[in-house]
Amino acid sequence: MSDSKILFEKDGKTAVIILNRPQRRNALDEESRQLLAAAIETAREDASIASVVLTGAGGHFCSGADLGDDGKEGEIPLLVRDALLDAHRWHAELMDLEKPVISAIDGFAVGAGLSLALGADFIVASDRARLASNFPRIGFAPDLGLMYILPRLVGLVRAREIVFSARDILADEALSIGLVQAVVPAERLRETAVDYARRFDDAPTHVLGMAKGILNHTFETDRHAMAQLETAVQGICAASSYNAEAIRRFFAKEPPLYGGAQRLF
Repeated sequence: MSDSKILFEKDGKTAVIILNRPQRRNALDEESRQLLAAAIETAREDASIASVVLTGAGGHFCSGADLGDDGKEGEIPLLVRDALLDAHRWHAELMDLEKPVISAIDGFAVGAGLSLALGADFIVASDRARLASNFPRIGFAPDLGLMYILPRLVGLVRAREIVFSARDILADEALSIGLVQAVVPAERLRETAVDYARRFDDAPTHVLGMAKGILNHTFETDRHAMAQLETAVQGICAASSYNAEAIRRFFAKEPPLYGGAQRLF
């Protein structure tokens, strides 16, 4: 395995981004954050990539920010602010990536590691996954978008309980409350995540991307604004070559370009 703190592999049309600091349970230091941002940009710009799997090496997903990564000098409040502003930029790129993203969680996904995982569209967890918003244990409030995403997944009251308790959530509970979409044996985690990702190989990536962009704003956008967004997107779709071929196949009773009939989870 490469010594790089972030690995970028291609498995067919799927990009597999691997956090690779197993000795630190894949904690995010400054270098790994920069490399992760670059990997997300590569996945966005490569037209041959239809989907992304985000995972960790060495039996863990991510143990959060590396609290020992304090090499910079300056006023602590400003250093923390600058680091978070930078992190929110690449985390937003992940959330807004116009391709399906699947987090594959093995072992710990805690603190900012949980926030990172929640930036994906779907989460597959191993049967030994442990998720926690453990920020209060070390005197921090949740960050990296967790307080925005978590209530939208599990509801406000349950999100409060998860944040206030800072407790571990095991895989089966995470599945039952909708925090993850599937639980599989650890040895099948990557295989399962990539198999799911491959279902998008023949999908109209631009269509899924535009739909994702609208869905990401659905809770803070009124119905009329949503209608305008849908209208604009549908006009773009109708002018695409993909749409023309899909419509031709529909009337010719030929197999579709993208079946989309199988349930993802």
